[in-house]
Amino acid sequence: MHKKLLEIQKEIGAIAKDSTNPFYKSKYFDINSLLAQVKPILNKHGIVLLQGLTALEGKIGLNTVLLDADSDERIEYACPLPDLQDPQKMGSAITYFRRYALQSLLALEAEDDDANETVDEPFPSKNTNRKDNYKI
Repeated sequence: MHKKLLEIQKEIGAIAKDSTNPFYKSKYFDINSLLAQVKPILNKHGIVLLQGLTALEGKIGLNTVLLDADSDERIEYACPLPDLQDPQKMGSAITYFRRYALQSLLALEAEDDDANETVDEPFPSKNTNRKDNYKI
């Protein structure tokens, strides 16, 4: 299965963020666009994608599975979902977690525009003389 995933990652390349969140003014990739790009490549290599709700310690969670159709080998990731009573908010949360679970499992390349806003100052370049210099 790992050889298949390597070929899939080579073939997928970077995913373009094709939608804009008007509230945060950030770009993201729509789950349907992401699936339209990724599923045909997964399926071509015999990998089935499953994303469904599951019970995790008495709460609702999302289970993402990459299943090798030839060997039944699988890679799974389950994460708890927020406890939301509003069905529309819960639907949005499910979509959000589906998108990022898939992005993480496949190590998809995407521009990281929202994480940069959480950093007060950029990482120092490797030419600085600070003792706490980060290797980049």
